[in-house]
Amino acid sequence: MKILAVGDVVFQPGLEILRRKLRAVQKAHGVSFTIVNGENVSGVGVTPEQVDRILDAGADLVTLGNHVYGKRQIIPYLDDCPYVLRPANYAPQQPGRGWGIFDCAGWRLLVMNLIGRCDMKFGAENPFLMADRILRQNEGQYDFAVCEIHANATSEKLAMGYYLDGRAAAVYGTHTHVQTADERVNPKGTGYITDLGMTGPLWSVLGVDPRQSVAMFRGDLTEYFRAAEGETALMGAVFDIDPETGLCRSVERVFERMGG
Repeated sequence: MKILAVGDVVFQPGLEILRRKLRAVQKAHGVSFTIVNGENVSGVGVTPEQVDRILDAGADLVTLGNHVYGKRQIIPYLDDCPYVLRPANYAPQQPGRGWGIFDCAGWRLLVMNLIGRCDMKFGAENPFLMADRILRQNEGQYDFAVCEIHANATSEKLAMGYYLDGRAAAVYGTHTHVQTADERVNPKGTGYITDLGMTGPLWSVLGVDPRQSVAMFRGDLTEYFRAAEGETALMGAVFDIDPETGLCRSVERVFERMGG
């Protein structure tokens, strides 16, 4: 059983490479279920139409993060569409859901989407305690679990990987848009990678035209961020999971390039 997790889709170039490359990646790796983080398709936030385009490209589930409400038109969609998750540890009165149980080739897959608290602006609940709560509430109702931790601090992501080791099949990080080279299976059987990377302009700063990013760090007056031009990349990881044990056999990074 192979689960593909795809890093943050950024701007229109991210949507385009997803449309053109995702199904080929799924076929090459024998993927059964695909999770795509889509919170940056509009730069800051995502619209319902853009979520639909991610699903049409071949994703089974779309996850979001700290920019979940960047485009306000997404708000009613979060309640209407069961295939999009916002962070589970946001306030419970907020729209949408933070976890779900999905069919994965006949197995019951629990996916939970959590947001970290280190250096993040939102006052979210404790993601570690929320993970405990979700697993406890759904005990006996799923065959294996996957956790996305959308966080800034690598230490917080690493800690979540160890915290859920042996209890989740996979834990992976998103948000920082830089693919890490620490993919592994933790000692008790949980597949892990600190950050999937991003899907969008390759020669960029987190998807943004480098000239704009440099200008910002120099202290210059800047315009609204725009997507960098040229070559693009689709980044993520494939987790090979044994559904009988609910644990991971191996983790493989994905890095697919497309000329600009």
